[in-house]
Amino acid sequence: MKNIISLFYTNLFLTRRLFTAVACCVVLFLLSFFFPWLGIVPDMAFFVLVLLVLADMVMLYRANKPIFARRHAPERLSNSDDNELGIYIENKYLFAVSIGIIDEIPFQFQKRDVWFKTFLNPGEHKLINYILRPTKRGEYSFGLIRVYARSPIGLISRRFNFDQAEILPVYPSFLQMRRYELMAISNRLNEIGIKKIRRLGHSMEFEQVKAYVAGDDYRTINWKATARQGNLMTNFYTDEKSQQVYCVIDKSRAMKMPFDGLSLLDYAINASLVLSNIALMKEDKAGLITVAEKIGAVIPADRRHAQMNKILEVLYKEKTRYLETNMEALYTTIRGVIKQRSLVVFFTNYESMNALQRQLPFLKRIARFHLLLVVFFENTELKQLSEQHAGNVEEIYIKTIAEKFAYDKKVIVKELAKHGIQSILSTPQNLTINTINRYLELKAKQKI
Repeated sequence: MKNIISLFYTNLFLTRRLFTAVACCVVLFLLSFFFPWLGIVPDMAFFVLVLLVLADMVMLYRANKPIFARRHAPERLSNSDDNELGIYIENKYLFAVSIGIIDEIPFQFQKRDVWFKTFLNPGEHKLINYILRPTKRGEYSFGLIRVYARSPIGLISRRFNFDQAEILPVYPSFLQMRRYELMAISNRLNEIGIKKIRRLGHSMEFEQVKAYVAGDDYRTINWKATARQGNLMTNFYTDEKSQQVYCVIDKSRAMKMPFDGLSLLDYAINASLVLSNIALMKEDKAGLITVAEKIGAVIPADRRHAQMNKILEVLYKEKTRYLETNMEALYTTIRGVIKQRSLVVFFTNYESMNALQRQLPFLKRIARFHLLLVVFFENTELKQLSEQHAGNVEEIYIKTIAEKFAYDKKVIVKELAKHGIQSILSTPQNLTINTINRYLELKAKQKI
């Protein structure tokens, strides 16, 4: 009995309409002292208000489970993307109700205004959709769904609690990966900035001899086959397949820097995921190595269907470390794991020439055996500072320092090129597009 009474009081809430009505009654009682002719009007008003409150309670509490709510959520969320969730709500009352809904979303979002209002007729149901954009990988805990129902009288509201506590994992941006995949299948990659690159020369992988059709390159005509058949015949070549593409991700403190809510490591992980998927679609082999002060995950290059799931599961758990990158361990691992010449895409960050000089000897050794592509980040905030107008001595000083750091990034690109090392200097937002463009360019030039 005590539990029933406790549940009754804890789920009963007074509305603003009730407080307004009580205030009106109080005013009437005060006025009755100065205007006796009001008579029993205040008493009647208060009596009517009490009857309405009791009627409201009966309407809301006579049914046991008149409201039903359920959260619709995917099995996992995609980091840095807009993820759509929904709340299904159903009214089983015999009258229309005004509904207020609170969804207890994970604390990582730091939102206290997830409040939805709607109106439901008898027997009506709705699906209320909303968007969440996580900026960190990991586990996100959702809590209860709390529904506040008001009858047409609207003096009180009854709360319904639906236990939908669940933990959803936030994976690297698989939605972005699928978007690139769909556009690649439909040959629409150019719509998102992927360039169409003209293939230079022919691949060394011969496929077949076929009849000449208008538009074929005259240089591919097979004169011996033409003589035998009596018709023009051409050699048909296909793209080289089964080339190895390794994404090497630096997890050291250099990748902790945040941009637009995401760390540089998250940008590198999202780009690696998309690049690996594109490489598999091109029938190349994709592999992964993570490194900080020690070697993290190592996934040998493969092109089987399960490879992307392996890469996704590994990248889901990776976090930044707070020590320097152990380049000696990285070089030893690459020499031990990668047995043939491959494209090694090294995602890292350099803020000064000194940072590059410490790693350059190992980068040159890796570049002797593989095609090394170093990907690092342009500091967009410093770029904005360098482009701002300086109005005083302090602003001139800040602008000069910002321009120096921006210039150092360009010097790093030239220094790497001097030693035959490919590089990409990209803003975090354009990292994925720039990396895919360079991969397709290197493949078109048959450098891998």
